[in-house]
Amino acid sequence: MSVVINKIILSNDLDGYILPKNDNYFTEYSKINNLKSITNFSGSAGFAIFLKNKKYLFVDGRYTIQAEKEVGKKFEICEIPYIWPKDILKKKIKIGFDPDLFTWETLNKYFGDNYNLLPLKFKFENKSNTKNSYPFFNLKASVAGESINSKINRLIKIMKKKKVDYNFISSGENICWLLNIRGKDLPNSPVANCKMVLTKEKKIYFFSNQQKIKRIKLSHKKLKINFLKEDDFFKCLINLKIGNFCIDSKTCSVSDESLINYKFKIIDREDSIYIMKSLKNKTEIKNMINAHIEDGVALTKFLYWIKNLKKNNLTEKKIEKKLESFRKRNKNYLYPSFDTIAGSGPNGAVIHYRSDKFSNRELKKDDLLLLDSGGQYKWGTTDVTRTVCFSNVKNTVKNIFTRVLKGHIGVALSNINKERNGHNIDKIARKSLNSVGLDYGHGTGHGVGVFLNVHEGPQAISKNNLVELKEGMVLSNEPGFYKKNDFGIRIENLVYIKKIRSKLIFENLTMAPIDIDLINQKMLNKAEKKYLFKYHFDVYNNISPFLNKNEKRWLAKLI
Repeated sequence: MSVVINKIILSNDLDGYILPKNDNYFTEYSKINNLKSITNFSGSAGFAIFLKNKKYLFVDGRYTIQAEKEVGKKFEICEIPYIWPKDILKKKIKIGFDPDLFTWETLNKYFGDNYNLLPLKFKFENKSNTKNSYPFFNLKASVAGESINSKINRLIKIMKKKKVDYNFISSGENICWLLNIRGKDLPNSPVANCKMVLTKEKKIYFFSNQQKIKRIKLSHKKLKINFLKEDDFFKCLINLKIGNFCIDSKTCSVSDESLINYKFKIIDREDSIYIMKSLKNKTEIKNMINAHIEDGVALTKFLYWIKNLKKNNLTEKKIEKKLESFRKRNKNYLYPSFDTIAGSGPNGAVIHYRSDKFSNRELKKDDLLLLDSGGQYKWGTTDVTRTVCFSNVKNTVKNIFTRVLKGHIGVALSNINKERNGHNIDKIARKSLNSVGLDYGHGTGHGVGVFLNVHEGPQAISKNNLVELKEGMVLSNEPGFYKKNDFGIRIENLVYIKKIRSKLIFENLTMAPIDIDLINQKMLNKAEKKYLFKYHFDVYNNISPFLNKNEKRWLAKLI
């Protein structure tokens, strides 16, 4: 397919062409991935630039080792945010791009003002994935915790305050939240691929594959919804009165923004649904708590099984299938929230590792196993990482694991009222590792949806995230350390922000034991030991009723 890109460059007199990982809905995990088809890079984020005589692959710190392994020497690997195209490419060169697959925000970040960017629509594959006709479906208000009308009314209040006449919602996950619907357009997230325009008069124009809306049409009779085809966007805009638009700078494509600009004035580029969605209501938190107890039972049963296995001969693929079999015992489990990461030994050092027929290795007694997995349940999303050992490990490895644990506990016990945002809390997570010159190349935590995307914003615990942390937000707490070609360590729990009187605290959602065989107890202070005792005590209280006698005994010993 790179031959096709060369033809695009030559036939349009270009100096280069840029190819992203995302599809035209800008989702993290799409079913169509042209970047993987061409470069063999399978990560969830990245883009490639093809020049006449050179090729670059840009990935973040999670994927540098993976990119080197998957792509080889065909591309020069560049780590973002430390290197952007504008840092290494000659000024004023002509770069082609598909306007359906990029936002202006992204292009400005990549290139700045020093490049001649030429929009070219070229169809590698069917971007809208029309072959998948699995219908969208509804969540009851009793499950979502808030009615559609209530959500829309709250959003329209914000629109009127901002003097916005039309809100173009181009993020499918935001529409799913607003209309209490879900779909099956992505491999591991119940997101519906759709877009919509909401007017200040409460009228909705809903753009999607028409085969998928049969179930939701009936249930939304009371709302003023016009169900339109995916490519009817321009026809809709022509018939609207002149007014002010709000768009989502993260997911509104260059194409769609150009169509809006043809007639309307864009006065706001922030979709307010992101922050609305991030503040979970009591029903959503209750559902997440229940989902994590069910998931904790499955993971704890698996951990007991693998820690007490006498005969090993396990491959990473067998480990993935075994864990999945424990989750499938639960009637509320639907499917994984992302592809399971089962990295043994050196594969654990690949931060977002995914085993295949070439890399799938047998677990050895002296290996560390890094297991990052999660599930979509009715109605909650889980994401948990545990690092496990099967023999006495070196003190140096124990000490590193303990420093990661100290960072994990530091986040869990952090004073949110004082720290206020993820940028400040991220420093706490890295403090123990940084004190001996160690670090990790990813954020400490990401936001998580309720039966939606396992990664959601705007909140995160990372170096550059300044979003204020508020009651009801759900995040991951996952510091780690990775030694190339040797081992990987990560400890991840999901937490939610709870308010007690006026104090904001992190409350654990994840209910699964941490491997105490990897801890150097002498490195923990009293507060950290107390936290670990209480955490395992809570785990036992929540999940022991669902364990057999042997599993209960094993778990009780960890307290």
